Amino acid sequence: MSTFTGTSFGIRLLFAAILVFATYNPTGFSYSHWLIASFEGFSPLVAVLGIVLLIGWVVCLKATFDSLGPLGLVLGIALQASIVWLMMSWGWFSLDSVNVMAWVVLLMMTVLLAVGMSWSHLHRRLTGQVDVDEISD
Repeated sequence: MSTFTGTSFGIRLLFAAILVFATYNPTGFSYSHWLIASFEGFSPLVAVLGIVLLIGWVVCLKATFDSLGPLGLVLGIALQASIVWLMMSWGWFSLDSVNVMAWVVLLMMTVLLAVGMSWSHLHRRLTGQVDVDEISD
């Protein structure tokens, strides 16, 4: 078995961040903005990059769903939401700024995807148990 390190998690976090922020971000430089701007002149490059992003999302979401399961996803979202609520109560930011909230939600998605893609490794480290996918005959 390969070892799981902080660098391993960092690579997954970087991949998730690229995927999430390339798909959409409030700066106006994202695939979503590009797609909307070029909708009438839809080109093969837009299609190819859209399919590449879709493949990335399918891989990340499948790994996250398989690893965390429905309860893990709910708990992860609840934890992140409560952390955001805590930071808002400390006055770090408020709901008044749509851009700030968009960045926060995108960051939460990035972290949840990275944890989901890493969870089997983290679970094995914490418990000594290995997750195995069931394969039907």
